[in-house]
Amino acid sequence: MSDPAFAFGGEIVWRPTPELIAQSRLKQFMDQTGLATFDELLRYSTTDLEWFWNAVLKFLDIQFYQPYSNIVDLSQGIERPVWCVGGVLNIVHNCLDKRIGTPDEHKLALIYESEEGRTRTYTYGQLYREVNRCANGLRGLGLQKGDAIGLFMPMIPEIVIALLAIVKIGGIVLPLFSGYGEAAIATRLNDAEAKALFTADGFYRRGQKVQMKRIADEALRQVPTVQHLIVVDRVNNGAPLQEGRDHWWRALIDWQSDQAYTEHTAAEDPLMIIYTSGTTGQPKGAVHTHCGFPIKAAQDMAHGLDLHADEVLYWLTDMGWMMGPWLVFGTLLLGATMVIYDGAPDYPGPNRLWSLVERHHVTALGISPTLVRALIRYGDEPIKQHNLSSLRKFASTGEPWNPDPWLWLFNTVGQGKLPIINYSGGTEISGGIVMGNVLLPLKPCAFSAPVPGMAADVVDEEGRSVRGQVGELVIRQPWIGMTRGFWRNPERYIETYWSRFPHVWVHGDWAAVDDDGLWYILGRSDDTIKVAGKRLGPAEVESILVSHPSVSEAAAIGVPDELKGQSVVGFCVLKPNTSASGELREALKELIANELGKPLKPREIKFVKDLPKTRNAKVMRRIIRAAYLGQDPGDTSSLENPQAVEEIRQAM
Repeated sequence: MSDPAFAFGGEIVWRPTPELIAQSRLKQFMDQTGLATFDELLRYSTTDLEWFWNAVLKFLDIQFYQPYSNIVDLSQGIERPVWCVGGVLNIVHNCLDKRIGTPDEHKLALIYESEEGRTRTYTYGQLYREVNRCANGLRGLGLQKGDAIGLFMPMIPEIVIALLAIVKIGGIVLPLFSGYGEAAIATRLNDAEAKALFTADGFYRRGQKVQMKRIADEALRQVPTVQHLIVVDRVNNGAPLQEGRDHWWRALIDWQSDQAYTEHTAAEDPLMIIYTSGTTGQPKGAVHTHCGFPIKAAQDMAHGLDLHADEVLYWLTDMGWMMGPWLVFGTLLLGATMVIYDGAPDYPGPNRLWSLVERHHVTALGISPTLVRALIRYGDEPIKQHNLSSLRKFASTGEPWNPDPWLWLFNTVGQGKLPIINYSGGTEISGGIVMGNVLLPLKPCAFSAPVPGMAADVVDEEGRSVRGQVGELVIRQPWIGMTRGFWRNPERYIETYWSRFPHVWVHGDWAAVDDDGLWYILGRSDDTIKVAGKRLGPAEVESILVSHPSVSEAAAIGVPDELKGQSVVGFCVLKPNTSASGELREALKELIANELGKPLKPREIKFVKDLPKTRNAKVMRRIIRAAYLGQDPGDTSSLENPQAVEEIRQAM
């Protein structure tokens, strides 16, 4: 694959101060373990798994009802490790229970803001008591340990309470994207044989009421195992209840006792099944456990994001994306404060995100490159309207960066002072493979290194390590957060990640490491464009397109070409007050040809109003490609804006 100029050899633009290093959680961890340098930590964390993961559990103060005998058993191979062997715990005890009777009980755990501007806050003690009420309500319905329970709700406090209550009774959480249609919900609930579902009557999106209960009702017609539907009255739309099955949240939960028993669970008992969408076939249900996903989430927040107990984290996410549960478990295990918001980040005006940061004194802001590209079109004025002095750092995930948006966030919003902690991994990882941190310098679009504990590498087609060129991102050792497999489909799990090279996890991303040791993720390897034998990452084309002053967002795909094998087609969203024209189309084609070479000149440039995206702002290139070619797009259930697909079809 080509070595795009934007990805390698950039200038370092941020370095940590000695004070920041000294106060960092990563430095604290290294001091506790007697390591002098980050390179030492990375080496020991991937060669002595017993030492490292024991140290992480101690650092996070993870308490067990019954201690484990050893940290990991690899007797079934590194593809199927067993962690915290014989240990008994419940992760909710570590999130909430252990804080009762301590000063943490009175600290803020959760801040909620609605799209209409109303706020609610919960201390650790208040959240603990609400979770207990919900757990008692679930037990009163006959739900118990091992039962799978779905969450189809907006980002309101009740979704956090419900998630933790399911875990408290030993149930299995099924987070579902709040924008799903009935078929996507039914498929996932049926696969897990769910016994109950939480939902809301609806929510607000850009001032409009979005129905949820009606969608849930349609889905449950196809799910015979669900016996109970618990409904939050969010928008007061008079949604009808089905007698014997449906329960208003308030009627079921508000009167319950605020004391409840926390179920003792084996460390490897299932905690959560998060379904990921694929191009074909059934969604994959990644299984996570009590000693897996939450530990990895909190470790990444501490070692990468440097989140301290006095900090406030807001990450724009939906609970159906892994970053939702990641936000909940990670912040609570670290004793920090989370912010959730159930509206659009630019409604009712383009300053909404920045006003939220100011209002709630957010210290760490997690956003996607796609959202930043969308906000740039509004200019700098929305930022200048607000005091953003509480911010200590940014974080980003979801898509590869382009340099211009990265530098806009760094220089315009962060005034050239705040690090952007880039983060890339996945649902099956429980967090990050590579990540920025506050010990190492940063270049635009780059990652500092693998996360400690992640034996990441970049390899060529033969599986050999490479540096200074693009290859496949792989992982050579197991880690505590790795999925324990796909729900009821162990063969698909092995085939997806372990079948290409013996005992090596192949993640499906293009990656590279530059001469200074910084890492880059260049997109999904199945998004690769191959023109006349030359492999090209979509991000290379897209970075050039968005560098043009008329272009706000871009996506690039490869389409069949009889002569070249594939040709490039670009899709561009133009900035306000910019008109589409044949001249602009030709100028963009020439811009790419000049930057990448004439053979890579796009066959077409299409102007569209929007790009198909998930709620977490990932651009769905496979769906763009399918729409362009008139093919079946596969699973589209996670799209926030399906109308964008129809616009592409019509443009053809």
